Amino acid sequence: MESGESIKEAVTREFREETGFLVKDAKLRAVFSMVIIEDDKIQSEWMMFTFQATQYEGEQLEESPEGSLKWQPLDQITSLPMAEGDKQLFRHVLEHDGLMYGTFHYTPDFKLLSYRLDPDPSDPDQSK
Repeated sequence: MESGESIKEAVTREFREETGFLVKDAKLRAVFSMVIIEDDKIQSEWMMFTFQATQYEGEQLEESPEGSLKWQPLDQITSLPMAEGDKQLFRHVLEHDGLMYGTFHYTPDFKLLSYRLDPDPSDPDQSK
């Protein structure tokens, strides 16, 4: 985030910078604490805010500072290489409504040690 910028303004700006698209309907879907632990000590910690959008305008960049851009089929998203916690995030955004909160604990090389999610997606009464 840049100084004075809201979270929603930051996601809109970052998405445009990295893809060329201007998001029209960014909706907050998840808030997570990410914690890196080594030798039973917290090495770093940060927050991750996940937004979902269905409307955008603009032209896709040929090349992004973040790497090659490629549209992916929704049913194949969680089979792409990513941190294990990110798979939980995508499952929530693609399969459920509402806002999810959570905490993920990783090793420095992003091996998932533990996590908690609210609502718990394994509880059918909470994950609707």
